[in-house]
Amino acid sequence: FFFPFTISVCHLPPLLHFALLTTMKVSLKNWLCTAAVLYNPNSVVYASEGVISPTAPTLPTASTTAPFVDGKIFINGAVSNAPSDMKLADVYGCCTSTPLSADQCPDGTESEHRRLLSPTKIGTMPQMNEEQAVQALSSAVDAWAGGSGVWPQMSLGDRIDGVRKFMRELKFKREDIVNVLMYEIGKNRKDAEAEFDRTMQFCEKTIEYIQSSNEFGSGWDASNGPTRLFLSRAAIGIVLCLGPYNYPLNETYATLIPALLMGNIAILKLPTVGGLAHQLTMEAFAKALPPGTINFISGSGRTTMPPLMESGKIDSLAFIGGSNAADKLIKAHPEPHRLKLFLQLEAKNMGVYLADLWSSDDVDARTHMERIMKETVAGALSYNGQRCTALKLLFVPVQHAEQFATTLAKEVEVMSVGLPWETTESNKYSQITPLPNRGRVEYMKALIDDAMSKGAKIMNKNGGTIVGGEGESTLMIPAILYPVTPDMRAYDEEQFGPVVPIAPYNSINEVLSYAHNGKYGQQVSLFTSNSKSTANLVDQFSTVFGKININAQCGRSPDTAPFSGRRSSAMGVMSVADALREFSVPTVVSYKDVGGNEELVRGMEGHSKFLKSYS
Repeated sequence: FFFPFTISVCHLPPLLHFALLTTMKVSLKNWLCTAAVLYNPNSVVYASEGVISPTAPTLPTASTTAPFVDGKIFINGAVSNAPSDMKLADVYGCCTSTPLSADQCPDGTESEHRRLLSPTKIGTMPQMNEEQAVQALSSAVDAWAGGSGVWPQMSLGDRIDGVRKFMRELKFKREDIVNVLMYEIGKNRKDAEAEFDRTMQFCEKTIEYIQSSNEFGSGWDASNGPTRLFLSRAAIGIVLCLGPYNYPLNETYATLIPALLMGNIAILKLPTVGGLAHQLTMEAFAKALPPGTINFISGSGRTTMPPLMESGKIDSLAFIGGSNAADKLIKAHPEPHRLKLFLQLEAKNMGVYLADLWSSDDVDARTHMERIMKETVAGALSYNGQRCTALKLLFVPVQHAEQFATTLAKEVEVMSVGLPWETTESNKYSQITPLPNRGRVEYMKALIDDAMSKGAKIMNKNGGTIVGGEGESTLMIPAILYPVTPDMRAYDEEQFGPVVPIAPYNSINEVLSYAHNGKYGQQVSLFTSNSKSTANLVDQFSTVFGKININAQCGRSPDTAPFSGRRSSAMGVMSVADALREFSVPTVVSYKDVGGNEELVRGMEGHSKFLKSYS
């Protein structure tokens, strides 16, 4: 099987018993040498060179014990085992490592490369049916109680205390959650730790915004003649939250926590992939929040979601995923006009490289281009390109496009490829890690095959190779595709993986046409060295995209900035402040300062939780 950076590797299919290696090792040696290089019809197999990167990996020093999460259910504040009539699905992650002897590998295989890797069972996930999903909904309906439930009627200060208690409890689970993120979704340790920590920071910043803002009760406004106004924000109702697999904690909590702080009742649908991390949060929620404030649903979305939406009892949908699934959910609601929507969907973010970048070849210009290439690699391939904000199509002037593709290919060839917890000699974690399942691998291969059948080439050595065997491995070396043209699927489809299409353009009008006529409108990155040539593009793109990045990759951060989009990329705005607004309604209390009204209202303030000024 594969070990990072090695092309000549040892691999066994899962059904071949390990003992066969000892009895057939001589005849298997040559087959073992080439088993891992199973996909890349465009490039030569560099078996004699044997490396992707000049930086050899080292065995990890940190503990890499595979987790096992026994799937539970969480309804009405109680964490319990799945009932006997509820199916449990096995959850697999990467990877089990089995050492091999020198005799079982090709001659010259280094000791750290002598091992087999295969998926390992890391937990179970309850598979709810329609009736069981409706039980979770019933708990939410009771907790909401038409707006008079314990949580929605609690003061904002008390709800903040509850969320902070949850955060304190969750921090005890940090290492367990980080480990699960590595094994289940292939996120390297550094990124998994960053996801947890950034999530906690987002929650705290959200609370700090509430405490410093005048949006949540700032006293009586007397600027409207005799009319006095008290403005705050109140809950919408029952919020159905569906988060993604790629950032199961961070993206989900960016909607869930603001919704809870505003007094809403939440139903959390665990993602099919990435759901184990949420399993580890149940006890913290149970200790911190009143029963029914949040309920979990797991299992098939096609089975569990329709009855919830069809009930008409869902007041708000917080959905991060694909637009087709979002449309189906919305259409299932009997009164979609009153369904408050927050959607973060697909994107096909462009990187646009202007011709002025090549107008000079002095030291400053070369340094500038080096920075741009680093931004490009990070933008396209951080977490294997599995980010909605990833750069997914690079437009380069035709006269410079091949040179650009060649340079980018060289940058990608030295990226470390390995398992999430493995480090290189420089003590850095693997940059390219396994995809979460074979379905993602097959989709990448389909895009590559389509592009190559229409004239594109893979520019980097071994690009598109499935390292470790076609049967089970999901570790793909990134593929730099060039030239990509409008007739290729990679030109329009969101790859969400380690495929980087480069499209040469003759005129900037081609880029403008793609932006103006495209399906998506999340972000764009403009790479340039000339202010004048870029200014018009900023103006043109200001009505197309939610964010325009200058000489920088696309991204959601900082969390205080609005994260928005147009068309089929988003509906609603995510940020520390904006998410609070998305999951609440401005609510006004008013009176006229005549007679004894003021004294009457002042008396109410001492007894009303809503009329308390928080800032």
